[in-house]
Amino acid sequence: MEQLMWRTPLPPLAALLLAATLSACGGKTETDAPAPPTPVEAARVAAPDAAGVVAGAGTLERRREMALSFRIPGVLTTMKIEAGDSVRAGQLIAAIDPAGVDARQQQTQADLERVRRDLERDKILFEKGYVSRQRIDDRTSTLKSAQAAYDAARFDRRWANLVSPVSGVVLERRVQAGEVVGAGQVVARVADLTSPLVLRLPLAARDAARIRVGDPATVKVDEIGETALNGRVTRVGEAADTRTGAILVEIELSAPPSTLRSGQVAHATLNVRAAPSVATAYARVPAEAVLEANGQRAFVFRVNGGKARRTAVGFGGFDGDDALVSGLPNGAQVITAGAGFVSDGESVAVVDPTQLGR
Repeated sequence: MEQLMWRTPLPPLAALLLAATLSACGGKTETDAPAPPTPVEAARVAAPDAAGVVAGAGTLERRREMALSFRIPGVLTTMKIEAGDSVRAGQLIAAIDPAGVDARQQQTQADLERVRRDLERDKILFEKGYVSRQRIDDRTSTLKSAQAAYDAARFDRRWANLVSPVSGVVLERRVQAGEVVGAGQVVARVADLTSPLVLRLPLAARDAARIRVGDPATVKVDEIGETALNGRVTRVGEAADTRTGAILVEIELSAPPSTLRSGQVAHATLNVRAAPSVATAYARVPAEAVLEANGQRAFVFRVNGGKARRTAVGFGGFDGDDALVSGLPNGAQVITAGAGFVSDGESVAVVDPTQLGR
């Protein structure tokens, strides 16, 4: 019975390399045909200070988004809005039971009136010599304290009603009528729709250092497909997040579609300059092009006249997916995939990886 043997297919470039190797190792033909050139992939050398690419994902927000809360605690008696509602500036959002602050206001008002009477009576007695100047000074201080307490109580009474500070839309409602809310507890979030839509992008400090205010950005949102939106960097954070170490970069979108909403996730791509720590004498090549690196010296295979030439270069380390090298002219081709299969002076053919296997 004939035996069937299963073979694992080789990757396209590896298959080409193997075929080229077997052909080179075969016996000479009668016509002594030369071995075909070894297929390799190559990349052009980018000039020093050439722009790199930084990409990341963040959250879309309106620049002016506010978390609304009461200044004083109490029982929520009224809740006038739901998420998605439009609101105008000064519109009532929610209210708490004012009984507590009303009682406090009445108490401080009564205390204020009593202290005033005491001061007026002591002034009459002081003129007759029955009380000292110190007592008048003490009464005056007590009056100032009572006035401040009354003003605070009256101010708190105003905060029993919560109103929208802007005209916009309600992003979130967090409580229901009947709940007890604390001072500073967020009741709702509203957004000012007249403020720009921005993407807040957390980036590593190394990447954020390469970005400047005014840099262009390309933004994509899954909900609107592959449509690319234009943006511009308007702010680069000065402090890193204490938990993640990320620095927040703000990108303002130009003419965003009305279908976009606060809270959606967006992806941004920015063309950036070389890292500040990188010397301008270094050019960029793909990291896999470097064969050997020792200190400040490395080797690459350069394609010159259809042949692979082992070339010594200066080495400045790695920056993301790139290696920083010097000593290569701008636009020179260096071998990336396939460099391990060739030797110095060997004929090579640069192939397009996207065309392999077709």
